Amino acid sequence: MEKTQTDNPACEAPVRLAFRVSYLGGRFYGSQQQESERTVEGEFIAACRRLSLFSDWRKAGFLFAGRTDRGVHACGQLVAFSTHAPDRAIRTLSRQLPPDCWCTAYSVVSPEFHPRYDAQSRTYRYYFSAKIPDAPAMDRAAQVFIGSHNFTNFARVQGKNPFRNILAIRVGEEDGFVFLEVTAESFLWHQIRCMAAALYLVGMGLEQDDYIAHLLEATTEKALQPAPAEGLVLWDTGCGIQWTEMDSGVRSETYLDHLIAHHALMGKVCRVLRDRGT
Repeated sequence: MEKTQTDNPACEAPVRLAFRVSYLGGRFYGSQQQESERTVEGEFIAACRRLSLFSDWRKAGFLFAGRTDRGVHACGQLVAFSTHAPDRAIRTLSRQLPPDCWCTAYSVVSPEFHPRYDAQSRTYRYYFSAKIPDAPAMDRAAQVFIGSHNFTNFARVQGKNPFRNILAIRVGEEDGFVFLEVTAESFLWHQIRCMAAALYLVGMGLEQDDYIAHLLEATTEKALQPAPAEGLVLWDTGCGIQWTEMDSGVRSETYLDHLIAHHALMGKVCRVLRDRGT
């Protein structure tokens, strides 16, 4: 690992830190850094460089636990890197990040810790925007996913092993929104959004409970269209870490409060425009 400016000159070995990360995905072109697009990793690396936590992200072992697509959110993403200034990182990293991305917890981990390979599980939630008349039917149908299955009909496989092991799954309701929560060792590209799209058809009464079993077993001519990205949240990454909670920061809380108020206002405006037109 490289040496950088240090908070403690007597400290020779870098300290490896892990941070639990939240972000709103709407203004990011996914999580993985890209040369010409705004990404979560790109913002993190830029913030770390401004704080002189490291200069070369590769030598610092900077790694995310996984990738999320454009528009996907997170409250359980995980990032790790090594630095000679751990106190500064813990104290000020969230202040250097933009308001739509922040740290919620940290942990000092072993020098060998790899957030992707050391993750035993990943949990996602998908929130449905539509009113769903039969959420219990969705939950019953979802249980067929438990265990190891071929998800060719539920993902963009692109030459990868199509089998994935689903550890837990449920359909619930929170604040008037139906959600799908699913935990697995790993996922394929678009897998959860396609699972959500299939279960949505069951909940709307457009398909029967055995629809999921059919898709897992049969060869289909037409691929499922993934559900919209904005409903998907990376909920948790299970690495067995003991976290120390962090304050998310006034900037991020203020930003979120502003978005909540803005969307409530736009909901009212949309209802007024709809009702005045009828």
